[in-house]
Parts: sequence; C-alpha cells; structure tokens
Amino acid sequence: MTIPEGARRDRADERLQGGQLGTSSVVFMVLAASAPLAVVVALMPIAFAYGNGAGLPGAYFIAVLAMILFAVGYVRIIPFVKNAGAFYAYIAAGFGKEIGLAAAFMSATAYFALCGSTLAALAFFCADLFKTMTGMDTHWAVWGILNTLLIFFVSTRKITSAAIVLTLVLLTEIVIIVALDIAVWMRLGPPAFDLSDFSIPSVFAPGLGIALIYAFNGLAGIEGTAIYQEEAKDRTRTTKRATFIALLLAGVFYIMTAWSLASAVGSGRVAEIAGADPGHFVFAQANDYLGAWSGTMFSVLVITSAFAASLGLFNNASRYVFALARDRVLPATLAKTHPINHSPRNAAVLLGSILLIVIALSAASSLDPLLNVSPALIGIGSISLMLLIVLTSFAIAVFFARKGEISIAKTAAPVAGGLVVGIASWMAITNYSALTGVDSPVVNSLIWVVPATALIGFCLAVYLRAAKPETYKNIGASRVEGA
Repeated sequence: MTIPEGARRDRADERLQGGQLGTSSVVFMVLAASAPLAVVVALMPIAFAYGNGAGLPGAYFIAVLAMILFAVGYVRIIPFVKNAGAFYAYIAAGFGKEIGLAAAFMSATAYFALCGSTLAALAFFCADLFKTMTGMDTHWAVWGILNTLLIFFVSTRKITSAAIVLTLVLLTEIVIIVALDIAVWMRLGPPAFDLSDFSIPSVFAPGLGIALIYAFNGLAGIEGTAIYQEEAKDRTRTTKRATFIALLLAGVFYIMTAWSLASAVGSGRVAEIAGADPGHFVFAQANDYLGAWSGTMFSVLVITSAFAASLGLFNNASRYVFALARDRVLPATLAKTHPINHSPRNAAVLLGSILLIVIALSAASSLDPLLNVSPALIGIGSISLMLLIVLTSFAIAVFFARKGEISIAKTAAPVAGGLVVGIASWMAITNYSALTGVDSPVVNSLIWVVPATALIGFCLAVYLRAAKPETYKNIGASRVEGA
C-alpha cells in the first residue's frame, strides 16, 4: 500500500476499530443505507409517472453505467488516501484543501439531512402502523425521539452490531421485492417483458431527466464503501470489492424491479397507472401478484427499511464529523471514540442531540413529517451527494494526472462518469420541486443550503491557511495505523 507524504498517525482514543468489517458487511451496510424497499415503494412510482414511463429500467441502466465508470477511478485512489471522510479527502487530494473542506461540509450536511428526512418518514409510518394495530393515536414526534435514541445506541456499539442489524433488514427487503418480481414473471411469462423498454425511443422519451434524478438517488450512497475503510479487515481489497458488488447488486435489483413493475401493468399503461396513485402503486401489485398477506408485510418492512437507512446515514454523518474533528477542523473532543467499541461516540452524541432538537422544534411548529420535514431535507441531501460525486470524479482524474498516470481507468473513466452524473445533477437542480415532491416555496428555496455550506467550508479553510497552518495541513490528511 502507498502511504502519501504527510500522512498522520492517530491517538489511541481518536481511532476507529480496524479489522472489523469484511466485504459482505460493507456491501450490506451501504445497500441498507440506500433503503431499496423505500426506493421501490416511494420513488419508482413517481419516476414512472413523471419520468420516462416504461423507459425507467433503461434510465437505471444509464445511472448504473455512469456510477461504474466513476467507481473504476474511485477504487484506484483508495490506496493513496485513507480517511473516514472519503469524498472529502479525495477532493482535497485532487483540488486542494479549500475545495476539499467545502466538500466535507457538504457531505456531513448531506448525510445528516438525509438521515433527518428518512427519520421523519419513519416516525410517520410508525405512528400510522401503531394506530392501525391498536386504534390509538400517537404523535409522530414520540416515534421520532424513540427511533433517534435507538439509532444512537446501535451506532455507538461495535460497528459489527450495526452491520448485523442492517444485513438482516436488507435481506428481508430484497426477499420480498424479488418475490414480487418472480411472481410477475411466473404469471405473465417472458413475452410480457418487453425489450423495447430499453430501446432508445423509450429510454430517451420526455421525462428522462426526472427519471435519472430518482435513479441516481438510489445509487449515490456508494461513498459508504470508503467511509468504512478504516474499519475494514483489508481496506484496499475490501473497499474495491464492496464498491463494485454493491453497485452491481443495486443496479440489477433496480433494473429488474422497474422492468417487472412496468410489465405487471403493461409498459404502455405504467405511467398512467402509477401516476393515478403513486403511494399505493407497488402495494397494489404486491396484493395482486403475491396475495393480501403482502400488504401487512410491506407496511412493516417499510418501517424496518427506513430505520436501517436512518442508521446507515447517521453512521456516515457521524464519521464525517469524527474525521473533521480528528483533522482539528472541528473541536477535538468530537474525535474521541468509545473506549471499548471505538465508535465515534462524541460525534454521535452531537448529531443525535441535533436530531432531537429538530424533531422537537418541528413538532412545536406543527410541521407534518411527510409533507414538511422530510421533503425539506431530502432535496438538500440528494443534490449535495450528486454534486460530490461529480467533484470526486474530476478530483480523481486531476490527482492521477498530476502524478503522470493518465489512463482509461484513472482519468478517462471517472471523468466520463462524472459528466453523466453532472448532467443529472443539473437536471435535478432545475427540476428541484420534482425531487422534493412539493410546491412549497420555502422548502424549494432550501436548495441554497447546499452552496451555503460549501462556502462556509471554503472560507474556513482560507482562514486556517492564514491563521492556523498546522491545522490547515491536516485537512484531508491520510491516516495510518499506530499510536
């Protein structure tokens, strides 16, 4: 492994526990954080209705191909930069510490916003299911607080504890969705699966931009494979394998499920039917092809899926805060890890406390978790992650070009992937209300949080360069083992 000049050695109480996660654990944690069941139930129907209709499987294929091109370069830079703040460190290595710190603030905000968005939806569904089962009304904030405390507890245990929880939830999600795909195939047979859904006229139909927004939204969490590299058993090999396995599994899963859902109602009618009732579109197909029992199963699994996603996103956010504190950009106390589990405990305490405050203020303001809180946060997180992938793609190419290592894998592939994601990012920004799902001027104006957080990070780096040069040197530094 290549250790870059200027690499830092960490104190024992500021070090994550290495050698904990194998390839399968990292894959399951990353996929669980993307909440595949929630993507299928909540986002696919909207993509069918307002995107390119039956061409949605092809849109997912484009997204997966772009992310694989990105990953080809992504895994090449991992041996050179070891840091729990993955995109942050890679962008700093390519474009300099100022842009790197801007990216770090965007990343931490993105994962926290997505965690809060998912947690708000989780609280709503918990309250709804509780009422269905008992007839009793409970305020969504009660479930929000309980889930936040549970997420905090699991996140501060050994990372293997979170891996076990996320693996079990993910496997259950996959089984029920694959069962629906198989049921559609068994009843309708191969002739019902129209290959023209992947044709150029179908894929590049009006609405492709919106379809790509949702397609990338289900794949943007791939950074998680590098975020956990310091806790992996063999960080270079594990991260490389996990990145491609996660992308291929997610890609095949989303492509086949979108194709199955389109085939279930007919490619020519899927946009109309999904648009008539997007919230119940998948439930209706499950009830038709799997039976009435599947409705209850889906209701429960939406909750477990949202919890798993919240936990995974919380883990990502806490590791970003930990990485920034360890680099002394944030207060050093936030870099302290659990004395036994070596999890980023202090960072988790901060983020958990902020989540509780957000829930309390939202409840006091009578905000609806699904109509106000969740949409307000999901756009911030999604746009930020897509832009970070673009920045990382070009940063990787610049990093290797400076070393004189210009090749398809190290420069051309990540640039090509970055260009596609960049186009999708522009589409997401110009169709921001389609991403948030609401027409609220207040919610849709929150897109300005993205450049604001980046500007704060950039200005802070400029200040550190002048006032605290030693801290400035730490920005995005690679970490090596040893006290």
